[in-house]
Amino acid sequence: MSQRGLWSYKEIAAHIRVQVDTVRSYRKHGLLPDPDVVENGKPYWYPDTIREWVRRRPGHRGRRD
Repeated sequence: MSQRGLWSYKEIAAHIRVQVDTVRSYRKHGLLPDPDVVENGKPYWYPDTIREWVRRRPGHRGRRD
């Protein structure tokens, strides 16, 4: 899916350096933005959506990704 410019849980986890299950937990608890696309029941996000979320999330401390 990443070749189409969308990120799955796996790409998000790699970007923020956590386990995939952590990203799933973020979504379950409403901490992750709504997916940009849902395909066959699987959520996907545009990289810019996730980068903006990372920039705004608490504890970010000005990290540049």
